[in-house]
Amino acid sequence: MTPTLSLSIDLLKQPSVTPNDFDCQNILADFLTKLGFDCEFLYFGDPNDTGDNAQIKNLYAKRKGTDPTAPHLCFAGHTDVVPVGDENLWTYPPFGATITDGYLWGRGASDMKTAIACFCVACDEFIKKHPNHKGDISLLITSDEEGVAINGTKKVAETLASRGERMDYCLVGEPSSTSTLGDVIKNGRRGSLSGQLSITGKQGHIAYPHLAVNPIHEFAPAMNELVGTQWDNGNEYFPATSFQISNINGGTGAGNVIPNSVDIWFNFRFCNENTAQTLKAKTHDILDRHFANSQATYEIKWSLSGEPFLTPKGDFVDTVVSAIKEITGTDSTLSTSGGTSDGRFIAPIMSAQVVELGVLNDTIHQIDEKVKTDDLEQLTKIYETILINLIQ
Repeated sequence: MTPTLSLSIDLLKQPSVTPNDFDCQNILADFLTKLGFDCEFLYFGDPNDTGDNAQIKNLYAKRKGTDPTAPHLCFAGHTDVVPVGDENLWTYPPFGATITDGYLWGRGASDMKTAIACFCVACDEFIKKHPNHKGDISLLITSDEEGVAINGTKKVAETLASRGERMDYCLVGEPSSTSTLGDVIKNGRRGSLSGQLSITGKQGHIAYPHLAVNPIHEFAPAMNELVGTQWDNGNEYFPATSFQISNINGGTGAGNVIPNSVDIWFNFRFCNENTAQTLKAKTHDILDRHFANSQATYEIKWSLSGEPFLTPKGDFVDTVVSAIKEITGTDSTLSTSGGTSDGRFIAPIMSAQVVELGVLNDTIHQIDEKVKTDDLEQLTKIYETILINLIQ
């Protein structure tokens, strides 16, 4: 039983479904305190709220280096996991942390408790060899990433920034790999902007459309333009911005009634050629033109999950790529694909270079989530090599 595997098992046995951390962060704090880290629990949110503003437990652990001018490397991750669904469909208990056939099975095995274990053991190995390391090492761990992400990493980063904390590099342990360990790393993520669009017309009998205003018909030409718009062309790092409609809800349930209103939910996954403000402006411009002479009206409720962030090729990206090559022999590909991560908070708030590197993502959020045990040992060595090359 290796130290990485042992710590991974301890974490996987905790049923830490968002937003409940159970004992995960206590286990991590105990481990890190013995390595000389100062550990601080940060709580944000309402302890009496069971909804979006529920209280979240966060851990910030830091070990200071000997040179205040040397870089600060932060490892960031989350201990919360998504629900397991029907446990009877799992081959092994989702919180049993079962080892078999060269895999460690359980909810959070890929996303992303094992990466956190790799963080900790890599720090342990590095500190044994370099007890007087120059740069600072920290871990920022939340139990809010899989949820609404209101009282987790964002609040911790804001608190650290208000204290004048400096963070040069942040390595997020999200499962970035696709076919083999380290084949893909994320050096950025697209932004996510959602809108809830409500069109209000006038209800009426379907046989007398001249006495009604059909909001679905009024929206149709605008929808055609929104879907057909080329919002940008992307760039070297990002694909073009995508506009997608996810829900259209309208009607009374009767086949002979023109509805009074229709609701449309949509989302932009956008690159750094746009901002939330430019996308909002373009959307309103299209709708304003189409509804200028209409008897129907519209309103939009906007929700921004995060602006895009990017760490261009340079010292941090090169160090991560080099460490992967040294340990695994793999040539990594840079990517900004996929959904959002907590890097979207750390990059702008802390002005840090952010890279995501973790295990394979082929079973994340699935029944029978699992990870290769050999990959955990290699990932630990990769993280240690990054520490050696950046802050020793």
